[in-house]
Amino acid sequence: MDFGQSNLFGYIEDLQELTIIERPVRRSLKTPEEIERLTVDEELNDIERALYLLSSGQDVQGTSVVANLPVLMRQNPAETLRRVLPKIREVLHVAGVEMQLTAAVSFLTVLQDESVSIHTYSHSFLHIILQNVEHRDAGVSNAWLETLLAVIEALPKETIRHEILNPLVSKAQISQTLQSRLVSCKIMGKLANKFEVHIIKREILPLVKSLCQDAEYEVRTCICRQLEHIAQGIGTELTKSVVLPELVELARDEGSNVRLAAFETLVNLLDMFDSDDRRQTVLPLVKSFCEKSFKADESILVSLSFHLGKLCNGLYGIFTPEQHLRFLEFYKKLCTLGLQQENGHNDNQLQLQTLEQEKKYISVRKNCAYNFPAMIVFVDPKNFHLELYSIFFCLCHDPEVPVRYTMAISFYEVAKLLNSGVYTIQKELVTLLQDESLEVLDALVGHLPEILELMINGGESGGSENKLLSIPDLIPALTTAEQRAATSLKWRTHEKLLQKYACLPQIISSDQIYYRFLHRMLTIILTNNVLPVQKAAARTLCVYLRYNRKQEQRHEVIQKLIEQLGQGKSYWNRLRFLDTCEFIMELFSKSFFCKYFFLPVLELTHDPVANVRIKLCYLLPKVKSVLKIPTDKHLLQQLELCIRKLLCQEKDKDVLTIVKRTVLELDRMDISLDAEQLEKEKQQNEGRSANVNDKIFEKKRKFICRDNKSSSVLAKSLTLSACGSSSGTSAGKEDKKSKLVRSQSFSTQALHPKYGNIDKCSNKSSATGYTSSLSGMGKSCMLSFSDRIICLNYNSISDDSFRTRSTGNSGNATFSSSSSLTASRNSFNSADQKNNGNKESQSRKMSIKNRKSNS
Repeated sequence: MDFGQSNLFGYIEDLQELTIIERPVRRSLKTPEEIERLTVDEELNDIERALYLLSSGQDVQGTSVVANLPVLMRQNPAETLRRVLPKIREVLHVAGVEMQLTAAVSFLTVLQDESVSIHTYSHSFLHIILQNVEHRDAGVSNAWLETLLAVIEALPKETIRHEILNPLVSKAQISQTLQSRLVSCKIMGKLANKFEVHIIKREILPLVKSLCQDAEYEVRTCICRQLEHIAQGIGTELTKSVVLPELVELARDEGSNVRLAAFETLVNLLDMFDSDDRRQTVLPLVKSFCEKSFKADESILVSLSFHLGKLCNGLYGIFTPEQHLRFLEFYKKLCTLGLQQENGHNDNQLQLQTLEQEKKYISVRKNCAYNFPAMIVFVDPKNFHLELYSIFFCLCHDPEVPVRYTMAISFYEVAKLLNSGVYTIQKELVTLLQDESLEVLDALVGHLPEILELMINGGESGGSENKLLSIPDLIPALTTAEQRAATSLKWRTHEKLLQKYACLPQIISSDQIYYRFLHRMLTIILTNNVLPVQKAAARTLCVYLRYNRKQEQRHEVIQKLIEQLGQGKSYWNRLRFLDTCEFIMELFSKSFFCKYFFLPVLELTHDPVANVRIKLCYLLPKVKSVLKIPTDKHLLQQLELCIRKLLCQEKDKDVLTIVKRTVLELDRMDISLDAEQLEKEKQQNEGRSANVNDKIFEKKRKFICRDNKSSSVLAKSLTLSACGSSSGTSAGKEDKKSKLVRSQSFSTQALHPKYGNIDKCSNKSSATGYTSSLSGMGKSCMLSFSDRIICLNYNSISDDSFRTRSTGNSGNATFSSSSSLTASRNSFNSADQKNNGNKESQSRKMSIKNRKSNS
């Protein structure tokens, strides 16, 4: 920016102008008297406040009451109808335009809300609508007319006949005002579908004929546009006898607007005429329109170009070959209209006329592009290359963006119609992909997968590779389109393009995708700043990886994803890695994810950024869903270990809250079982148990044969000692059991109810070890996910680092309390064992003394 002296004075002048502009704003502040007049007593209810504002308030306050009318009708309909609505009716007589427009909208809203019955509505609101529908302001009149036409749809026939149709006869007379006659025309078109044919013939059609002969061209134009609705209400016969003659006469009217309305109505009613009417009446009129459009009546040219496709196909059966060729040449002429004009005039008026003509010609060519699929049907797709390809080329290369945009939208329809001849428009596809306008590219991309599929599978060549070679510029065009979208500010177009590029594995080879597109997707994920674009690129990259069958290329991409995203320096890249993993779980098999991405995902539990850990917690239920037991039991153990670390070591409150919520969600999930692996392990376990049982039986047999005598003597002594000590031992067991029950009940009360089975878990894990218990997943899977997490925490309580953390953090108070309870329980158990041992030694001494005394 240049801060020179001249520019600086210019900036000062601009600032002075701004201060001048602001001065009236300061002067327009409300005075205390005005504020006093705008103040309303707060103790008034809604009805009283509305009446007060309508009576003594300013216009803006009255407008707010009218806007709030639907709310009052919902809250208190009886009082609103009795007190507020009459006051609104009174105020509307002198109200301004703003209040009138607001009232029209509010009345329509009350009808749509169905706050009152239609009978009550017609009794209370209809008369107000009819009074204001002929307002002197055209905008207000149209607003009330729209409300009236909507009300007519809901009113019963008798009400319409007495309140609307009967007054319509007098309102449509030539003696009435222009506004009244225009309103009557529109109401007639609406009433044509509400009554029987004989009523329309007797009461409405005479008024229609009268209005078609009206002296004002606005009235003739208006009634001409309503003839379509009237024809649909009276049927084919009356249309031919009454409506068609009026249309023919209006098509020759002196007013260009009337002729235009007659032409458009004629085209819309084409299906209601038989072949004779089309040949004898419609076709001569259409030919006359086409001949005059270039010479004396250019006003109809835009409308003619818009309806030409429908017109040609509607009259197709009655065309002679000469007429068919004439209409085709007329269409070709319209497609190039204005492209050969020279605008090198010096006269300003001529230049303005030329600009107006140029805008009109652009609209004509745009309409021709819109009708191009219909013209393919008109000439037959087999004759496309001979008759229409040159026009198709011109429209795709048109200098104006709206024309090319329309061709891009209709390109898919053209490709479908050409079917096996679609190969003829491959160059134009490349042209539109390389178009300088992103609007054209956005329009084309919408159906790009379908277009490319037709290009590959619809041609006449044999194999897909041969078809691919026939579009040599396709891949450069696709890459150019993506780069142009990436450098623009229209990120939605870029996102849409990347989503559609996921179809490329069906179109081109995996090597071409790998070298031209796959690495580009990874670059977008790493460098682009728009999240939807990054996600679209990540999903498309996963699709490319899914269809790539070369292991070395796959491993390279996987390694880059893990290193550059999962282990990237930017936390934003690590977040995108989790998004990519989610797409991988969607597109790939469970085993693929477990093999390559399961552990890298779990490593993010140590991520220093809380947002990454939060996103990981949200992803963990999906991660668990890919596991199969017992195949992935070691991965399940790693998952539980990560959850344990998050529960024990997490300092961020938000993350800890989500972790606890995730644990509950994981607890409700079921792990899928691998039936084949279970059957294999079952057979292996059965073979191992049989071998172990045979060895044990053989050892026992040898031991019995060797020490038969000594074993019998030992058995007698054991029997004697057992008889003497049985009572003491049983008493000790009962005492021990009661103490254990008391300690367990105490610990259960001290802990959260969710973790009441922590002792059970600790006993199991201390006996066999949690790691070894996973080898028999039948028992450990009986425990819930949260219970297994608690077991892991309980077994690690003796760890010094964890003991220090548990005493320092209040969030883990339950684990420290459980450790103290467990220590007290162990001291109880050791005391019981000592007592039981003392009792058993005393019983043995007593039995020895008894044997000595007996001897």
